[in-house]
Amino acid sequence: MKSYAAFTFAFAACFSLLSISSPQAQQRGRTSGGTGIGDGTVQGAKGPSGLGRTPSARELTGQDISIGPDGAELPPGSGTATQGALAFTQRACSTCHGPTGKEGPAPVLVGGKGGFDESYYPIVTWPFATMIWDFIHRAMPYDKPGRLTADESYALTAFLLFRNGIIQEDDVMDAKSLPKVQMPNRSNYKVPEPWKPGTPRGLQNKASTKAGG
Repeated sequence: MKSYAAFTFAFAACFSLLSISSPQAQQRGRTSGGTGIGDGTVQGAKGPSGLGRTPSARELTGQDISIGPDGAELPPGSGTATQGALAFTQRACSTCHGPTGKEGPAPVLVGGKGGFDESYYPIVTWPFATMIWDFIHRAMPYDKPGRLTADESYALTAFLLFRNGIIQEDDVMDAKSLPKVQMPNRSNYKVPEPWKPGTPRGLQNKASTKAGG
């Protein structure tokens, strides 16, 4: 019995030492440096499961990248159509969209019909110019999303707006001018009312309608 107890104690001691010296344990004491994911100083209420923690300010900043129609969240920077034409080639946009944005094989960026049947809507149908900047900066290039600088995104947005006949070639796009661009389809778009709990759904299937939902 004594030998068994001694063996158990020795095993537990060895396991504790291994845990302390393991790479995983050492990693827990480090910070990530770039995103703050490893910051051990962040405190906050845990979720219902008891797991996780409140995200740090650095983490929230890295994820809070949405740009609204009024462009209030747009960062500093600027760009013109001429600069955008250069970036369109340097950043390999032309590889997917074609040299002039019309050839594909990716969706056409200049002109185009689009619509429900084609599963995409051309830029000229978008109601707000800020949406173009937001999509480019967030999702492009396709194989390396989020790698563009703010200036490049402004320049590429200006290039596409110019190529679609919406702005002039020498117009400078920045956080102040971009939200003021009047898109051709703006008048056909109605901003949805803010949703509130209890608001009836806009679309109802037959089952929910019969059930009174």
